[in-house]
Amino acid sequence: MAQILALSRSLHLQHPLRVGLASLYSRSMSSLDTRARAVFSAAVEAVQPDIVVRRGLERHGDKLLVGGQSFTLTNNLYLVGFGKAVLGMAAEAERIVGDHLIKGVVSVPHGIQNTLRNHGKAKMLLESHSRITVMEGAKHNLPDRDALKSAECIRELASGLTEKDVLLVLISGGGSALLPAPAPPMSLQEKQDVTRKLAAAGATIQELNTVRRALSLLKGGGLAQCANPAKVVALILSDVIGDPLDLIASGPTVRSDSRPEEVWAILDRYKLSDSLPSSVKEVLSKARPSELQVQEQPEPHEVKDHVSNVVIGSNTIALECASRKAIELGLRPVILAPGVCGDVRSVARLYGLLSSFACSPGKEPPPELAAEILQLGPDVGIESWDLCRTMNVLVEERKEGWGATCLLAGGEPTVQLTGKGRGGRNQELALRVGLELSGGEVKSGAVFLSGGTDGQDGPTEAAGAVTDGELMEEAMSQGLDIDGFLTNNDSFTFFSQLSEGRRLLMPGLTGTNVMDVHVMLLPPSPQRLPII
Repeated sequence: MAQILALSRSLHLQHPLRVGLASLYSRSMSSLDTRARAVFSAAVEAVQPDIVVRRGLERHGDKLLVGGQSFTLTNNLYLVGFGKAVLGMAAEAERIVGDHLIKGVVSVPHGIQNTLRNHGKAKMLLESHSRITVMEGAKHNLPDRDALKSAECIRELASGLTEKDVLLVLISGGGSALLPAPAPPMSLQEKQDVTRKLAAAGATIQELNTVRRALSLLKGGGLAQCANPAKVVALILSDVIGDPLDLIASGPTVRSDSRPEEVWAILDRYKLSDSLPSSVKEVLSKARPSELQVQEQPEPHEVKDHVSNVVIGSNTIALECASRKAIELGLRPVILAPGVCGDVRSVARLYGLLSSFACSPGKEPPPELAAEILQLGPDVGIESWDLCRTMNVLVEERKEGWGATCLLAGGEPTVQLTGKGRGGRNQELALRVGLELSGGEVKSGAVFLSGGTDGQDGPTEAAGAVTDGELMEEAMSQGLDIDGFLTNNDSFTFFSQLSEGRRLLMPGLTGTNVMDVHVMLLPPSPQRLPII
């Protein structure tokens, strides 16, 4: 362990711009809770639909520039899209491409137009004279008949294109549920049942998308195949850890290389294989028609070359902007990782350990803390290198007398459902981290925030919650049984009842989605306070 940390210490670290101590402490008058919320807001603002589209799409005369490539516009542009952020993306894309757009169809969440209008986000809505048809569906983020109808309209549009046309595809989080096209003879209900059971069993988004892709006509490159021979340009707002193109919205513009045995392995892992309907088993027992068509092409590379996929927004971008906001607020930012995953129990334990490591008394943190942090790494999707780098920075801060630290991370932990309460992974994570911060002999004063960048954490009105080491005492004083709420997966009800809901994170629907953002503010321990 000492050798690992010594190696980490010996490497040159890029430190952010240092703020003067006097300035830092004059700004510390504002609460850590307020600053944590401000950092989260900055992360969300950085990945707003109009901002990411302008970042990735440019028009110069009759030339459309995207992803380092140029496409000639001759009134030959068509547009399709699907996802929670697609409406705002489509509105900005139409402003950029202008009259060259002939027709478009976007599949968006049920009720999103009224919701955006009620939240004062008119710029995310299409103009009255728009050439894009908006179709709503996937109520409660589950594929339904409305989404099925939207998917069919998108498939028809793509199938009618020629080699002279350009298809602009807009993709964001939630796209899988909004583009259901079950492979026959499977019904939408049968496919939906498989997805629901997987999610309830705690399957990751990667596993869910792998199964959805195998059961769909449009996912796994099926949409791009329908549009062939037209040029396909996909702008992607990633909601998947690591931004894998084949998994974001189940990769409708990316040829699938997954094998049936991989899908069966996922179903076996969650003990669902034996209960599958016969139609689902039939689909999985043979290659899909779209895959056969690709294999029959005399030159398969031509099918691939007509598609360009460009990631224009991601959790990493959100964290970088959150880091800059932290500096403005007098905090020293440290980005841990953008790919935190695994069970919320393990993730909460990690944050509790990192708080203890940063704020433990004495000149050096106890070595057993570092050892336990590194041991947890594989369970939460964080490389040992990133953990060592983070701990090294925290140790340096103790020696240099810095003030409050802003630890940033992102990702998508999972919750295994054991109850029927209302909640989401962000609220449950915040609740569990609060217990970790409350359980130590010496409270660090750390504040933790976990929020979904789409503004919706599970089927609730909250994006997440903010917590600290006073949580347990506060709950006990109000007669709230934390363990009972956790057992019932009822974190939203808990935070709603606790102190009149003041700990809830309620930004409203944001119109974007790049997974979750975690913010932990670590105040300086008394022995580190500088003399001013």
